[in-house]
Amino acid sequence: KRNNSTCFRYIELSNGLKALLISDLTQSESNREPVAKEEEDSGEEEDGDSESTNEDSNCVNKCSEGVKKNCSSEKQSAAALCISVGSFSDPADLPGLAHFLEHMVFMGSEKYPAENGFDAFLKKHGGSDNASTDCERTIFKFDVQRKYLREALDRWAQFFIGPLMIPDAVDREVEAVDSEYQMAQPLDSNRKEMLFGGLAKAGHPMSKFFWGNAQTLKNEPREKNIDTYERLREFWRRYYSAHYMTLAVQSKETLDNLEEWVREICIKIPNNGQPRADFSDLQDPFDTPDFNKLYRVVPVRKIHALTISWALPPQGKHYRVKPLHYISWLIGHEGAGCVLSLLRKKCWALALFGGNSESGFDQNTTYSIFSVSITLSDEGFQNFFQVIHIVFQYLKMLQSVGPQQRIYEEIQKIEANEFHYQEQMEPIEFVANICENMQLFPKEDFLRGDQLMFEYNPEVISAPLTLLTPATANILLLSPEHDGHCPLNEKWFGTQYSVEDIPEEYRDLWAGDFPLNPDLHLPAENRFIATDFTLKTSDCPDTDFPVKIIDNERGRLWFRKDNKFKIPKAYARFQLLAPFIQESSKNLVLFDLFVNILAHNLAEPAYDADVAQLEYMLFPGDHGLFIRLKGFNHKLPLLLNLIVDHLANFSTAPNVFSMYIEQLKKTYYIILIKPDRLGRDVRLQILEHHRWSVMQKYEAIMADLGVTDLMDFVNRFKAELFVEGLIQGNFTSVTCYMKLQYNAPPAEPPVLFRVMELPQTHHLCKVQSLNKADTNSEVTVYYQTGLKNLREHTLMELLVMHMEEPCFDFLRTKETLGYQVYPSCRNTSGVLGFSVTVETQATKFSTDFVEGKIEAFLVSFGEKMVNLSDEAFQTQVTALIKLKECEDTQLGEEVDRNWFEVVTQQYVFDRLNKEIEVLKNVTKDELVSFFMEHRHASSRKLSIHVCYLFDTGRKTSSYGDVSELIFLPASPVLAKASRITDIRAFTSSLNLHPYHKILQ
Repeated sequence: KRNNSTCFRYIELSNGLKALLISDLTQSESNREPVAKEEEDSGEEEDGDSESTNEDSNCVNKCSEGVKKNCSSEKQSAAALCISVGSFSDPADLPGLAHFLEHMVFMGSEKYPAENGFDAFLKKHGGSDNASTDCERTIFKFDVQRKYLREALDRWAQFFIGPLMIPDAVDREVEAVDSEYQMAQPLDSNRKEMLFGGLAKAGHPMSKFFWGNAQTLKNEPREKNIDTYERLREFWRRYYSAHYMTLAVQSKETLDNLEEWVREICIKIPNNGQPRADFSDLQDPFDTPDFNKLYRVVPVRKIHALTISWALPPQGKHYRVKPLHYISWLIGHEGAGCVLSLLRKKCWALALFGGNSESGFDQNTTYSIFSVSITLSDEGFQNFFQVIHIVFQYLKMLQSVGPQQRIYEEIQKIEANEFHYQEQMEPIEFVANICENMQLFPKEDFLRGDQLMFEYNPEVISAPLTLLTPATANILLLSPEHDGHCPLNEKWFGTQYSVEDIPEEYRDLWAGDFPLNPDLHLPAENRFIATDFTLKTSDCPDTDFPVKIIDNERGRLWFRKDNKFKIPKAYARFQLLAPFIQESSKNLVLFDLFVNILAHNLAEPAYDADVAQLEYMLFPGDHGLFIRLKGFNHKLPLLLNLIVDHLANFSTAPNVFSMYIEQLKKTYYIILIKPDRLGRDVRLQILEHHRWSVMQKYEAIMADLGVTDLMDFVNRFKAELFVEGLIQGNFTSVTCYMKLQYNAPPAEPPVLFRVMELPQTHHLCKVQSLNKADTNSEVTVYYQTGLKNLREHTLMELLVMHMEEPCFDFLRTKETLGYQVYPSCRNTSGVLGFSVTVETQATKFSTDFVEGKIEAFLVSFGEKMVNLSDEAFQTQVTALIKLKECEDTQLGEEVDRNWFEVVTQQYVFDRLNKEIEVLKNVTKDELVSFFMEHRHASSRKLSIHVCYLFDTGRKTSSYGDVSELIFLPASPVLAKASRITDIRAFTSSLNLHPYHKILQ
């Protein structure tokens, strides 16, 4: 049992499939509905985009506990299936075939032949689905409203019983795989993995190209007369076999019902009887240790990063001890005496990750990777060999003192506390996790095998620890300084790199008995570990929504006692509003510096809280500082006081200031070179009055800023604030004492921007991508609808819900324009709109062509809406109502909704209840009219294109200039659109909406 109302049953079918059935029936099931028959037409669940919170919060689509008293609330039902096959099993002549097959099985089945039929069915009934391919496992998952679970299971299971995989779909879907590959190319994490895999010995699956692309799955097979279609079917027959499969299903159904459905449907999945794929005999992927080599790499982002990696024997069988978790806890510790603490004191590093990511590439049946990855400062890059030496000294210290029972039991206690009082996951994530656990652990540990540390065994810990030596380390150094000095190119992602010998002085040092560093030692006992798990007795009347317990000219505090989830945890969120932040781009840069350095100052003293499952985040918002905390309520006030103390007594040293100046330059650069981030920045710079762009911040940080500038800014920030907060969970209404001494601002500061009213015509802003190495482009077509009320906001959600699956089918499945294709509900500082976005590749399509296809989709969608049947319309309305009624799985979901109301100062805590009432009486004609009134020649339409342009000249550097936008002309296809070539000149002529909140 997971709680008082959740029960489990494990079954094995005669075809070899293993299933875990999860029934989370509650005590009250008076509103149960019968299993539904299939309904016609399609729709889409909606995941909107609200920018008015300054935190990129999503449109809310669930109801609160208060609402649930008036509705039939329930969780989504969900299922996930894990197949013990992945990219390691790719044939040598078809790299990426496993990943491609994961895509292809979704393209219709013999029983349900419509290509997007399953997606359409799910979207119509408030569901979603996804899949992923790893090295040795492939996972499929979906969720849906409970009454449609049985039919969804039947439709889903056909992917494993009789997928169509018609040749025409093969040719089209390979373009989606290729787009996914091209989107992955600019990510340094992927590039590092491909380069590291390329170091493996010949024949080891680690060296395979897992992604697949048009070259490996279409062009080369045609040249070699390989029938990709037949090979897909052959791979499916060989590996999508029932005895390779584990299934988890969760629903508010009885266990008997779930078992009946699974036995009836899944028994039809074939079993080919062949033994499982086994790579365990390959073991070490490297022929010889290569510690005397250094690999230098040119990254896409302007960062300095050092990665030291070891390939260890596979550790899966030691899951009860988890030796790598113990080692990574120490190597990644940020307290006094640890690696990062020492490196920060020297201003050589900003962050460190140590351990095993538990992805298939990092941990499988042939090896386990242990890595130490360090983000270096400029000075750290200049001293990177000494940084490596400190890591080796720390590991040598751990080896000399050996495993420590005190430390192991401390970690064990922390993990046990978190497991015992964990909040539930969303059902779709829970079943995905469980079905994979079923491949890894015995039955008794399906639910806990990946979380708990069961037993202390120093021998098991010592075995991998002793292997972490300089002689077996692989050293990888990333830096923009390497640009132009790396003559080698990785085959698939084009990463530039070089290989060189380690200098003799370090090779000799690390081969010998080098001395330990006296500044490195084991961490002390943790004072933040919770020991009081008592549930508090409420000292105020029970309420459905937060109530104000403080309200004066300096701020407000909202509070709600948790009486539903009944766990000893709490959430605390605060916004410290200071309107002068928006006075200049210089102020915004100083604000970013302040928040970054404050986090740096807190990193060591607050790290024990972090590992004790007390989470905190400092976030520089558009109008002020956000502080977010969650965790066991026993020690949460201790953490809040620590944060406030450091804020009140803020100071910084010149070398720390200089380090973060350089780091922030890199951060702004990284944002600007991403097409999606640049497109968003351009769009909001046009729409939101007085918003400073990232490019303007980049210009400001290049000016001569000093510590005095920062301290003047911070003193002004601390002097005049308006603080608003929300506390929910296992607390009484007694508030935390805030030590900040500040005055109230003369007027309550804004939390939103004012928004420009777009002209009643089509405007196009087309800019050049700022990344020379990224062929991805992005097109967003945005329609502004204006100052609207709650009813119209709900209509917009419903409209986009209708739009999503047809959008995917038209623009991705049929037109193959890109991997990421989606409509969005836009709430920009209270002003509504909707948009359609396509992330495409310049190697395939021009952005002007893509926009034409988006318009063609919107025309076809308009026709579809006009011809929408009453039944299909009502089905979609019901699906959205059910989503808004969907039961919270954890307190954080309710907190997110309430915080959205607080942070936007709207306070419509019963918003979902109001939206449900709107949906109950909305009509099809009203929805169609709402769409059509924004689809004509005088629509307020804005197109944003971020375009990659092929460099015809000789490229001298991988890094482009990001100091100015380059505006591009449109082709004759978009000749009627008015071009925006100067954003400020354009917006200066526009009307400005008043501040607007969607209150009723």
